[in-house]
Amino acid sequence: MPYLGFNSISLASNEANSHYNSLQVEFRSQMRHALTLHVAYTLSRAIDGGGASQFGSDGQDLGGVSNPYAGWLYDVGPSQYDRTNILLTNLIYELPFFKNSSSRFMKTALGGWTVSGVVIAESGLPINVGISGARSVNGLPNATNRPDLSGSIFYPHTVSTTLEQSIQWISPSAFSLPTLGGWGNLGYDAARGPGRDNWDLSLFKSFTFSENRGSKFELRVETFNTWNHTEFNAVSSRFGASNFGQVTSAFDPRVFQLGGKLYF
Repeated sequence: MPYLGFNSISLASNEANSHYNSLQVEFRSQMRHALTLHVAYTLSRAIDGGGASQFGSDGQDLGGVSNPYAGWLYDVGPSQYDRTNILLTNLIYELPFFKNSSSRFMKTALGGWTVSGVVIAESGLPINVGISGARSVNGLPNATNRPDLSGSIFYPHTVSTTLEQSIQWISPSAFSLPTLGGWGNLGYDAARGPGRDNWDLSLFKSFTFSENRGSKFELRVETFNTWNHTEFNAVSSRFGASNFGQVTSAFDPRVFQLGGKLYF
């Protein structure tokens, strides 16, 4: 050891920085007092020089760098929270059916229902591809090596033929191991994970008992992931692992929720 008695020495310096650039568009409207609509879109790019261990999602500013020879420059790339496209829509719509019916029963039982919802569609988060095995740290504490990029990153999105079927999100064919003791040339956060398209919708109605007293009963039917889309989440990111590039988890399937509230 060059410094006897020390296991590791931390160095802090003001040299890394981050960049965030975006185009943000927003639309709000209330149409004929029946539909309230809000749409927001963001096209953005976030770049930092520290990765998850130093300036990323865990918030540490004195974390260990991945490559002690190259320093923070080895980890310059998309931020852990970077999403290229984000589209958000929320709405409240008063259904017109039987709303003005002359029949008191039809108006009370079938009229006056309201639909509300939140829809979000967004690009996938970055994936920092690492290495499985001894070369993952090159014998150094707190180091994190990456593979070499030997071709274009390919996203097949195919189902594997193994006994336990899984989605192959990233193809291993674009990567190779660096030379023994070397550091891979793949950029930080070079791959992308699955995007998301999620709809949460609810249907609700108020049954009025007394307008003077303001007493009423509100019935709500709520759904999360309404269309029951399979929304992939995490992807195995260690090159050399048996499941590298495969989807390892997904968000919850459709969930129904029934609720009631009494006002008196």
